[in-house]
Amino acid sequence: MNGIMLVGSAIIIFFLAYRLYGRWLLKTWGFDPNAKTPAYKYEDGQDFTPASKFTVFSHQFTSITGAGPVTGPIIAAMYGWLPAFLWIIFGGIFFGAVQDFTALYASIKNQGKSMGMLIEQYIGKTGRRLFLLFCWLFSLLVIAAFGDIVANTFNGFASDGTLVTPNAAAASISMLFIFVAIAFGIFTKKVKPSEKLRFIIGIILLILMLAIGIAYPIYLDRMSWLYIVFAYIFIAAVMPMWILKQPRDYLSAFLLLAMILGGVIGVLAVNPTINMPAFVGFSVGGKDLFPILFITIACGAVSGFHSLVSSGTSSKTLSNEKDSLFVGYGSMLVESVLGVVSLVIVCSAATGGHLPEGTPFQIFSTAVAGFFSMFGLPHDIANCIMTMCVSALALTTLDAVARIGRMSFQELFTIDNPEEMSTIQKICTNKYFSTIITLVFGYLLCLGGYMNIWPLFGAANQLLSALVLISLAVFLKTTGRKGFMLYIPMIVMFCVTLTALVESIYGIFVKLSAGQFVFAVDGLQLILAIALMVLAISVAVHCGKELIGVKDASKAELNN
Repeated sequence: MNGIMLVGSAIIIFFLAYRLYGRWLLKTWGFDPNAKTPAYKYEDGQDFTPASKFTVFSHQFTSITGAGPVTGPIIAAMYGWLPAFLWIIFGGIFFGAVQDFTALYASIKNQGKSMGMLIEQYIGKTGRRLFLLFCWLFSLLVIAAFGDIVANTFNGFASDGTLVTPNAAAASISMLFIFVAIAFGIFTKKVKPSEKLRFIIGIILLILMLAIGIAYPIYLDRMSWLYIVFAYIFIAAVMPMWILKQPRDYLSAFLLLAMILGGVIGVLAVNPTINMPAFVGFSVGGKDLFPILFITIACGAVSGFHSLVSSGTSSKTLSNEKDSLFVGYGSMLVESVLGVVSLVIVCSAATGGHLPEGTPFQIFSTAVAGFFSMFGLPHDIANCIMTMCVSALALTTLDAVARIGRMSFQELFTIDNPEEMSTIQKICTNKYFSTIITLVFGYLLCLGGYMNIWPLFGAANQLLSALVLISLAVFLKTTGRKGFMLYIPMIVMFCVTLTALVESIYGIFVKLSAGQFVFAVDGLQLILAIALMVLAISVAVHCGKELIGVKDASKAELNN
């Protein structure tokens, strides 16, 4: 097997899936291209801000394309390339893309409401509170994991004190991105340039930022960058979408799409041989393929976090209902392409059936930088650009989840009549207080390092997907739309994730019995794991009862 066969077949399959299955879903559920979307109905200059099709796609794509599509497939390759490849293909088409698109579709059909508010409308207030609490706890895990990843990526010093220029240059470029994005956002808001002009200006700005950042690297240590990153995501969480998030995501999209394109072209040019067996075994290194494979490969196949982006931010900026397919379904498939490229890269770098040494990011960055070097780009510059791409993957997710975590916390204390709010409720719904409390807890978890958080994050992420799918199934059934395509994904993900959480809890108790238990790390994870399980089962029970009730009601209506 060679790289061209895998990447080429994946692209063709995803293209056909978008044209056939995606369009069939949109046609089956129905859309009105002339309808006034929530972005126009409730335009407030903050969260509800109409944007162009590609701008919303850029936000959705850059927000959901975190570290997962690179990290997951590379780790999962230990079972062989075939299980990982099949899960990315089938998971991306029938699980992830369907979830992302349905969440976006449901939100724009319901005043741009987030998943928590949708659950209240179709399931009840108790289900909404349980789900929002789950989402908020989950956002803490994402902030902790990705905050640590970004700070480590920006760290300009090696363990022996030597300077790490690619990291420092990537940090410099990222800081430029923030200030340039604000200026670009103000320019776009005031001047309202055409899409063509925006595209040209965006490319020019990207090139300038890369050149300046590489020329003037910023050398700071991990903790310094951790403080800066948390300060940035606080600002991103409270500022209007149009002034920072939208323009930053728009500019980042060029970088990330170029990275994917470079990887695809590199594979086509080199046609690397896959040096891993198709299947290694059902258990590798004491880890069973079920459920580890389905937890490890999250963002490349299905990720609950994506639904929070679809319903929490993207739905509030979409200008036309028909664009929901391109934004929701299309962005997920592009991310799945990145997952396949990552899988091919690591399997081609293997020797004798063994994966190469190094972190997933190091393996991926080195390989793609090598591809760029083939086109005449100096290796040190290519390495710097790839480091920037890797940091952008995590940072664009980080600023999105900070905003979503803030909104989940606010919605948790929101009531129908604002005038009846207590003092505590008014404080908790304040966007500044809710952002601070979210980031403080995220920071505390971050101190344990992302490697301690990642397994729990992966399980919680996929469990969130199961809860979202069952909630969306209720929405489809309640509104008289077909929802059978969600039943198998929601059952599979629920079984997979509960199994993984039970294993995580068991592993923590093993540490406790062995005297290796550290409360600051293991204790917090244990509390979160149990809380997530209890909340998930509670939400599933509420949704399940509602889904069965809707079915019974439907049958009663037919009998009458």
